[in-house]
Amino acid sequence: MVNLKRSQVAIMNIQYKFFPLTKFLDDAVKNQVQAVELWGAAPHFHPEDMTYRDIVAVRHEIERRGLKLICYTPEQCIYPINLAAPYESERRRSLKFFEDAVRVASELGTDKVLVTAGTGYFDGSDYEEAWKYGKEGLMQLGDLAEHYGITLALEAWREDESNLINNLESLKKMMDELNHDHIGAMLDTCPMVLENKSPSDYLRVFGDKLIHVHFIDGTPRGHLAWGDGILDMEGYLKQFDLYGYKHSLSLEITDGRYLMDPEKSIQQSVEKLYSVI
Repeated sequence: MVNLKRSQVAIMNIQYKFFPLTKFLDDAVKNQVQAVELWGAAPHFHPEDMTYRDIVAVRHEIERRGLKLICYTPEQCIYPINLAAPYESERRRSLKFFEDAVRVASELGTDKVLVTAGTGYFDGSDYEEAWKYGKEGLMQLGDLAEHYGITLALEAWREDESNLINNLESLKKMMDELNHDHIGAMLDTCPMVLENKSPSDYLRVFGDKLIHVHFIDGTPRGHLAWGDGILDMEGYLKQFDLYGYKHSLSLEITDGRYLMDPEKSIQQSVEKLYSVI
């Protein structure tokens, strides 16, 4: 057993995209989960298609079930969201997208928004410029987040997703250059394993600045339910416990095998987590 708390376990709605958001929230309660991370995308939560009343209604659905929203994660892994884009129009649109996300998070009652720095061209021809654009965008977002009482959770992508922040070293470099009280680091266990790192490596470097974790199994790729991959999930829990990690462990389960029966992936993962927490 480890000394982490069950209240630190959160689930995410991304594999529920073919079901109502209310089913996801009901399944959280059914499986004794106390916290959720909201993936901001259609059909559940795409702010561009929503009114203020719609956003408040989602907050009400979360809170009336006694759930806590621990992070708002707007969909940002697909074109055209890229803070480091070579074209000013794309950077401007991307920055506005994240600015709106910060304001939406405030209305939802959470204090975290997941962000990424974007990417430059993979031939490296614009690397310095892309790094500068990504950093400038994140700094502006950090200042806005401070105004709203939000902290940004900055995620490192895989090497095939970004050539800017794609491992522990580049995440530390950006965090050091930003040096912003309202920007923290986060890790995803699958990209972490692909760079041959462990939670302890991130915890040693970032300490209390590691503010969010996507805790999923993999082979090592694939965001899988615990038990469907090969990662040392229980060993990772012991490392988080050893370093006194106090933030959320969120189940970002995205593999297509779970789309027809998303609750099964939640039930399987939560049962394994609760057997050691």
